[in-house]
Amino acid sequence: MTKSHRYQDLIVLFEQTFAERFNTRLVKGGDEPIYLPADDQVSYHRIVFAHGYYASALHEISHWCIAGEARRLLEDFGYWYLPDGRDQDQQSQFEQVEVKPQAIEWAFCVAAGKPAGKPFTVSVDNLNGDFEPDRFAFQAKVYQQVKQYLDTGFPARADDFILALANFYQIPYPLSIEQFDYQTDLTLERLASEVLVSEEKVDVAV
Repeated sequence: MTKSHRYQDLIVLFEQTFAERFNTRLVKGGDEPIYLPADDQVSYHRIVFAHGYYASALHEISHWCIAGEARRLLEDFGYWYLPDGRDQDQQSQFEQVEVKPQAIEWAFCVAAGKPAGKPFTVSVDNLNGDFEPDRFAFQAKVYQQVKQYLDTGFPARADDFILALANFYQIPYPLSIEQFDYQTDLTLERLASEVLVSEEKVDVAV
Protein backbone atom coordinates (compact mmCIF):
# COMPACT_ATOMS: atom_id res chain seq x y z
CA MET A 1 0.00 0.00 0.00
CA THR A 2 1.40 3.40 -1.01
CA LYS A 3 1.87 5.83 1.85
CA SER A 4 0.42 9.30 1.59
CA HIS A 5 2.82 12.23 1.65
CA ARG A 6 2.26 14.29 4.80
CA TYR A 7 4.51 17.07 5.95
CA GLN A 8 4.05 15.81 9.51
CA ASP A 9 5.94 12.65 8.54
CA LEU A 10 8.84 14.74 7.23
CA ILE A 11 9.01 16.62 10.53
CA VAL A 12 9.21 13.34 12.46
CA LEU A 13 11.74 11.78 10.08
CA PHE A 14 13.93 14.86 10.19
CA GLU A 15 13.85 14.98 13.98
CA GLN A 16 14.67 11.28 14.27
CA THR A 17 17.57 11.65 11.85
CA PHE A 18 19.13 14.98 12.83
CA ALA A 19 17.72 16.64 15.96
CA GLU A 20 20.13 15.14 18.46
CA ARG A 21 23.26 15.39 16.30
CA PHE A 22 22.68 18.85 14.85
CA ASN A 23 20.24 20.54 17.27
CA THR A 24 18.02 21.33 14.29
CA ARG A 25 14.31 20.88 13.68
CA LEU A 26 11.98 21.14 10.71
CA VAL A 27 9.16 23.62 11.37
CA LYS A 28 5.95 24.45 9.49
CA GLY A 29 5.86 28.17 8.71
CA GLY A 30 3.85 30.78 6.83
CA ASP A 31 4.38 32.55 3.52
CA GLU A 32 8.17 32.55 3.32
CA PRO A 33 10.57 29.71 4.07
CA ILE A 34 13.63 30.63 6.11
CA TYR A 35 16.47 29.09 8.09
CA LEU A 36 16.86 30.48 11.60
CA PRO A 37 19.83 29.63 13.81
CA ALA A 38 19.37 29.15 17.54
CA ASP A 39 19.16 32.36 19.56
CA ASP A 40 18.29 33.65 23.03
CA GLN A 41 14.61 32.80 22.54
CA VAL A 42 14.88 29.42 20.80
CA SER A 43 17.57 26.94 21.77
CA TYR A 44 17.61 24.97 18.50
CA HIS A 45 18.12 25.78 14.81
CA ARG A 46 14.98 25.85 12.65
CA ILE A 47 14.37 24.97 9.02
CA VAL A 48 11.08 26.77 8.41
CA PHE A 49 9.15 25.65 5.32
CA ALA A 50 6.16 27.39 3.73
CA HIS A 51 2.51 26.66 4.51
CA GLY A 52 2.98 23.01 5.38
CA TYR A 53 3.87 22.26 1.76
CA TYR A 54 5.65 18.93 1.39
CA ALA A 55 7.74 20.13 -1.56
CA SER A 56 8.80 23.27 0.30
CA ALA A 57 10.03 21.15 3.20
CA LEU A 58 12.13 18.97 0.89
CA HIS A 59 13.60 22.02 -0.82
CA GLU A 60 14.57 23.74 2.42
CA ILE A 61 16.09 20.54 3.81
CA SER A 62 18.19 20.21 0.65
CA HIS A 63 19.74 23.64 1.25
CA TRP A 64 20.51 22.72 4.86
CA CYS A 65 22.19 19.51 3.71
CA ILE A 66 24.90 21.39 1.80
CA ALA A 67 25.35 24.34 4.17
CA GLY A 68 28.63 24.18 6.07
CA GLU A 69 28.96 24.54 9.84
CA ALA A 70 29.66 28.28 9.73
CA ARG A 71 26.75 28.98 7.40
CA ARG A 72 24.39 27.06 9.68
CA LEU A 73 24.99 29.78 12.28
CA LEU A 74 23.65 32.47 9.91
CA GLU A 75 20.06 33.37 9.04
CA ASP A 76 19.22 31.75 5.69
CA PHE A 77 22.81 30.43 5.74
CA GLY A 78 24.00 33.90 4.69
CA TYR A 79 23.20 33.03 1.08
CA TRP A 80 22.83 35.60 -1.68
CA TYR A 81 19.24 35.79 -2.86
CA LEU A 82 17.20 38.14 -5.02
CA PRO A 83 13.42 37.79 -5.12
CA ASP A 84 11.28 37.07 -8.17
CA GLY A 85 11.88 39.59 -10.95
CA ARG A 86 15.55 38.90 -11.72
CA ASP A 87 17.23 39.92 -14.97
CA GLN A 88 19.14 37.41 -17.10
CA ASP A 89 22.48 37.79 -15.29
CA GLN A 90 20.85 37.58 -11.88
CA GLN A 91 18.87 34.52 -12.96
CA SER A 92 22.08 32.85 -14.13
CA GLN A 93 23.63 33.41 -10.68
CA PHE A 94 20.48 32.08 -9.02
CA GLU A 95 20.56 28.90 -11.09
CA GLN A 96 24.26 28.32 -10.37
CA VAL A 97 23.64 28.19 -6.62
CA GLU A 98 20.45 26.14 -7.04
CA VAL A 99 21.85 23.22 -9.07
CA LYS A 100 23.13 21.20 -6.12
CA PRO A 101 20.20 21.72 -3.72
CA GLN A 102 17.68 20.94 -6.45
CA ALA A 103 19.58 17.79 -7.38
CA ILE A 104 19.35 16.73 -3.74
CA GLU A 105 15.67 17.70 -3.63
CA TRP A 106 15.06 15.52 -6.70
CA ALA A 107 16.72 12.61 -4.91
CA PHE A 108 14.49 13.24 -1.89
CA CYS A 109 11.43 13.11 -4.15
CA VAL A 110 12.57 9.81 -5.64
CA ALA A 111 13.30 8.37 -2.19
CA ALA A 112 9.81 9.44 -1.11
CA GLY A 113 8.16 7.80 -4.09
CA LYS A 114 7.50 11.08 -5.92
CA PRO A 115 4.80 12.86 -3.89
CA ALA A 116 1.30 12.89 -5.38
CA GLY A 117 2.50 10.81 -8.32
CA LYS A 118 3.93 13.88 -10.06
CA PRO A 119 7.33 13.99 -11.79
CA PHE A 120 9.93 16.27 -10.25
CA THR A 121 10.25 19.66 -11.89
CA VAL A 122 12.95 22.20 -11.17
CA SER A 123 12.10 25.66 -9.92
CA VAL A 124 13.47 28.68 -11.78
CA ASP A 125 11.45 30.95 -9.48
CA ASN A 126 11.30 34.04 -11.71
CA LEU A 127 7.70 34.57 -12.78
CA ASN A 128 8.02 38.36 -12.89
CA GLY A 129 11.42 38.61 -14.56
CA ASP A 130 12.01 40.47 -17.82
CA PHE A 131 12.83 37.29 -19.76
CA GLU A 132 11.77 33.63 -19.89
CA PRO A 133 14.30 31.31 -18.19
CA ASP A 134 15.14 28.07 -20.01
CA ARG A 135 13.80 25.61 -17.46
CA PHE A 136 14.63 22.62 -19.65
CA ALA A 137 18.30 23.63 -19.85
CA PHE A 138 18.36 24.14 -16.10
CA GLN A 139 16.81 20.74 -15.47
CA ALA A 140 19.51 19.19 -17.67
CA LYS A 141 22.16 20.74 -15.40
CA VAL A 142 20.36 19.46 -12.31
CA TYR A 143 20.14 16.00 -13.86
CA GLN A 144 23.88 15.98 -14.53
CA GLN A 145 24.46 16.91 -10.89
CA VAL A 146 22.21 14.01 -9.84
CA LYS A 147 24.34 11.66 -11.94
CA GLN A 148 27.50 13.00 -10.35
CA TYR A 149 26.09 12.53 -6.86
CA LEU A 150 25.06 8.97 -7.69
CA ASP A 151 28.59 8.27 -8.95
CA THR A 152 30.58 9.97 -6.19
CA GLY A 153 28.14 10.07 -3.29
CA PHE A 154 25.65 12.59 -1.94
CA PRO A 155 26.67 14.96 0.86
CA ALA A 156 26.54 13.05 4.16
CA ARG A 157 23.41 14.64 5.61
CA ALA A 158 21.60 14.41 2.28
CA ASP A 159 22.42 10.72 2.08
CA ASP A 160 21.22 10.19 5.65
CA PHE A 161 17.85 11.74 4.80
CA ILE A 162 17.57 9.88 1.49
CA LEU A 163 18.00 6.66 3.45
CA ALA A 164 15.43 7.75 6.05
CA LEU A 165 12.90 8.57 3.32
CA ALA A 166 13.60 5.37 1.39
CA ASN A 167 13.09 3.25 4.50
CA PHE A 168 9.88 5.05 5.45
CA TYR A 169 8.35 4.94 1.94
CA GLN A 170 9.79 1.51 1.12
CA ILE A 171 11.82 2.66 -1.88
CA PRO A 172 14.92 0.72 -3.05
CA TYR A 173 18.18 2.14 -1.66
CA PRO A 174 20.77 3.12 -2.76
CA LEU A 175 19.10 5.12 -5.50
CA SER A 176 19.96 4.46 -9.14
CA ILE A 177 19.81 6.67 -12.21
CA GLU A 178 16.93 4.57 -13.57
CA GLN A 179 14.72 6.00 -10.82
CA PHE A 180 15.17 9.52 -12.24
CA ASP A 181 12.92 9.51 -15.32
CA TYR A 182 14.44 12.69 -16.68
CA GLN A 183 13.77 12.20 -20.41
CA THR A 184 10.17 11.10 -19.85
CA ASP A 185 9.46 14.01 -17.53
CA LEU A 186 10.94 16.59 -19.88
CA THR A 187 9.28 15.12 -22.97
CA LEU A 188 5.86 15.25 -21.35
CA GLU A 189 6.40 18.81 -20.15
CA ARG A 190 7.66 19.99 -23.53
CA LEU A 191 4.66 18.42 -25.27
CA ALA A 192 2.32 20.10 -22.80
CA SER A 193 4.01 23.45 -23.42
CA GLU A 194 3.74 23.02 -27.18
CA VAL A 195 0.04 22.18 -26.88
CA LEU A 196 -0.55 25.29 -24.76
CA VAL A 197 1.24 27.51 -27.28
CA SER A 198 -0.76 25.97 -30.14
CA GLU A 199 -4.03 26.62 -28.31
CA GLU A 200 -3.02 30.24 -27.69
CA LYS A 201 -2.26 30.70 -31.40
CA VAL A 202 -5.68 29.28 -32.30
CA ASP A 203 -7.37 31.70 -29.89
CA VAL A 204 -5.53 34.64 -31.44
CA ALA A 205 -6.43 33.51 -34.96
CA VAL A 206 -10.11 33.23 -34.06
